[in-house]
Amino acid sequence: MAWPVRGEGMPTVTFNHDLLRRIQLDANIIHDPDAWEERLGLIGCSVEKCDDEIVEIEVFPDRPDLLSAETMAFAVRTFLHEQEAKPGLKVNSGDITMTVDPSLEQVRPIVLGAVIRGVDTGHTDEARNEFIQGIMDHQEKLHFALGRGRKRTSVGVHDLSKLHPPFKVVTVDKNYSFIPLAMEHKITIEEILTTHPKGVEYAHLLEGFEKFPVIIDAAGDVLSFPPIINGAHTTVTESTTDFFIDVTGWDERACEATLLLVCLSLAVRGGAVESIELTGWDGVSVASPNGSPRTHRLPKPLLEDVLGREFGDNEIAVALNIMGGKLIRRRVVTDGPRTRNRWADAAAGEDEYLIEMPRWRSDILHPVDLVEEIAIGIGFEDLGVSTSMQSIAGKPLAKMTLHRRLRESLQGLGLQQIQSLTLSNEADQFTKTRLDSGCEVTVLHNPITIEHTILRQFLLPSLLRLLAANRHHELPQRVFELGTVVRNHHNKDRVAWACAEVGTGFTGAKGMAQALLRDLGATSEELEATYTPTPEGEGPWLPGRGASISIAGEVVGSIGEIDPAVAELFELRVPIQAGEFDVEALANLIPDPVH
Repeated sequence: MAWPVRGEGMPTVTFNHDLLRRIQLDANIIHDPDAWEERLGLIGCSVEKCDDEIVEIEVFPDRPDLLSAETMAFAVRTFLHEQEAKPGLKVNSGDITMTVDPSLEQVRPIVLGAVIRGVDTGHTDEARNEFIQGIMDHQEKLHFALGRGRKRTSVGVHDLSKLHPPFKVVTVDKNYSFIPLAMEHKITIEEILTTHPKGVEYAHLLEGFEKFPVIIDAAGDVLSFPPIINGAHTTVTESTTDFFIDVTGWDERACEATLLLVCLSLAVRGGAVESIELTGWDGVSVASPNGSPRTHRLPKPLLEDVLGREFGDNEIAVALNIMGGKLIRRRVVTDGPRTRNRWADAAAGEDEYLIEMPRWRSDILHPVDLVEEIAIGIGFEDLGVSTSMQSIAGKPLAKMTLHRRLRESLQGLGLQQIQSLTLSNEADQFTKTRLDSGCEVTVLHNPITIEHTILRQFLLPSLLRLLAANRHHELPQRVFELGTVVRNHHNKDRVAWACAEVGTGFTGAKGMAQALLRDLGATSEELEATYTPTPEGEGPWLPGRGASISIAGEVVGSIGEIDPAVAELFELRVPIQAGEFDVEALANLIPDPVH
């Protein structure tokens, strides 16, 4: 099973037809490759290739439940073969316990676990190797799709026969040592994070921690150092049939879905899922996993408004079964508002459907998601020709009018709009330009390059970078950007321009600012702009050729001629006049003349 990534957030999985045939035979289903190629696209994926040996599928990001051969085959049983849906996962009661130390609250608070016994891993060495590779691939796919690189959730799969319950989840310091996966000797937590390939790759997830999470058994052996790596002695082999699964993270919904999907994939292989008694960091004990389906409420008016017609209860029940869910019943709402305030509400006296969907379907977040499930189950071609009765009026955001006027003004002044990355670095933003916003800087913990380490607070450095990249082109070069900066970890709108041209200087910058403010409607005496010389060494301006601009006593921006010493740091050797404004300040101070 390969897993290339064709585009951002779009994993591609490849399954062998022989494997799918073996899996489906256990459910008395004859695997049909032609049906997969023709109809599978509607379930939430796109079949890219289907030949005699393999099927290659691009899975949409909202369907992480389709990322293994087993879970995909399970979904297909109802979607293509109309078997009775099983939205719940059968979980037997077990006697293994796991206790989470209170110190995990601030380190990795969500901890779940499960036992699966009697998994059919195959009857040949080739089949068992294929199984091991498949479960490893499934782990990594879940780390990507649900875990967001193991931050929200991470999963460990262990050979239960090598473990000694009960289990404990505790925190240890950086000098604690154990034998990690694929190694033969003990190394410390610190060494794992600095030298082991997996430790180096995911060390940023534990940056700033003085204590680190480990899962240990009654013999004191380490099962896992989440979210980094498992212990060596728990490695799954060809002889493994009983499994212990641990899931840890920060997002409860993602952790639960991850655990259930691993359990489901092994249950499809004939495994019996068994709960553990889990005592969390808060002292509360629960049975993990919870295999019961999740019950959702779908207002009948919402379904009919969106899809454009009425539906019989049986029609809905069949559609939901195809999608792996169940219609429990239709009922009259008694606990709703008198009138619908939101389009997804059901008012008192109106009907709503109670629907069961699998708990691992983490993509079902809103009633409209159920509408989509029903539409797919019925078939878009069978919905009729009626148009949607749901009116969703749209209008531009209030700020977009100002943005349009800013663009029109600057384009009318002969500037070309550009759009640059929000990512920048401290040297460009502050050191080279001598700018200081006085705001907290948002720093990236895992930057891809040294040039993209923070989120920008000013637009002007990006414009200077652009002019530097185009320094071999003819002058004049006149550009502007209307874009987002991040200050105190919040998005702010700013507009800036930079003109590489001869013979303008500060006069050109002031003229540009005056024209822009005039076009925005700052023409009255109350809105007259004042220009205050910028102190020497403050900002990128040539001494005596820079100024801050205020309206009604509030600073809205700054303009000037770029100091050649600053321009040289960007490898620019031409005169540059520039300016930058706070768009929100302009919006607050200058009323829209149209309104």
